[in-house]
Amino acid sequence: MTASVEFRALRRTYGRTVALDGLDLVVAPGELVALLGPSGCGKTTALRCVAGFERPDSGAVLVDGRDVTNVPANKRDAGMVFQSYSLFPNLDARDNVAFGLRVRKVPVAARRARADELLDLVGLPDHAGRYPHQLSGGQQQRVALARALALEPRVLLLDEPLSALDAKVRLALREEIRRLQLDLGITTVFVTHDQEEALSIADRVAVLRDGRLEQAGAPAEVYDRPATPFVAEFVGTMNHLAGRVSGDQVTVLGQLLPVDGPVPPDPSVDVLVRPEAVRVVPAGDGSAVVLAASFRGASVRLRIAVEGDEGGEVLADVPGHEAARLGPGARVTVRLVERPVLVAARTGPVPVPTADAV
Repeated sequence: MTASVEFRALRRTYGRTVALDGLDLVVAPGELVALLGPSGCGKTTALRCVAGFERPDSGAVLVDGRDVTNVPANKRDAGMVFQSYSLFPNLDARDNVAFGLRVRKVPVAARRARADELLDLVGLPDHAGRYPHQLSGGQQQRVALARALALEPRVLLLDEPLSALDAKVRLALREEIRRLQLDLGITTVFVTHDQEEALSIADRVAVLRDGRLEQAGAPAEVYDRPATPFVAEFVGTMNHLAGRVSGDQVTVLGQLLPVDGPVPPDPSVDVLVRPEAVRVVPAGDGSAVVLAASFRGASVRLRIAVEGDEGGEVLADVPGHEAARLGPGARVTVRLVERPVLVAARTGPVPVPTADAV
């Protein structure tokens, strides 16, 4: 039976460092929520508070409405998978999976049968007798996942379980985790700093900053309608374009667009626009020039210098079949998709997109 999880006004400090600062979040039964944010934002601390490895200074952790804040970790009915696998090197895969059942004094035959069932579930039916040093990183993490599921927990906690794996294995295993989570219907909290991972695997993404929740919503909502400039900047690549607000509209690159969200008091603002919302058209007399192009499979990312008082550098994603006419040195015109945009108070010169964004 699955369960809801609630973080209620959770606060946790370490000396002068505030890891959680009044975190409020509810995870529905059977839901997979990804806690996303930069290092030090509090996401792992929040997970450890649910697991019982950390005790908050104030606030509460509730599972199915029951306050478990002071309940010992081994009484919480939660399974946890760590980044470092944490397998016992002297036990084979079967015995690693069955370890919790052994602690609970489940009979040998029953726990071996359960371990074999779970190894089959995670795609390792022929690896029961292998020791951790005989398994790849991805296989070790599958064993760790099977071990976490062995006691049939109501809540599954995943602490950056894929970050130590190479890209191809990480992609395959995150799809496997999602399949298992849906098949079992288990409530899952998944901690990651990888935005692509969070957006691809979660029912909802909760973006944390300095121990507080900035936004929680479906992946498409968080990406397309970020609630704050921080979320807009952290989730995906974002252009900062010089703009000037008048009422509930902003002028940017010669266009007048509606503003989505609050308007800063100063009319000079940064307009936040994603590369896929930038349209590029070849034009011999265009007021912009392509500086660089980066192949990205189905699309090509262009770095473009826009001339004029409101100019600067802009990143644009264009379909691959259009890119042949848009190589470095090409003169172009740049337009933005006609839709509401997020604006932020100008804190200095308009940031130039970083080199790794191209």
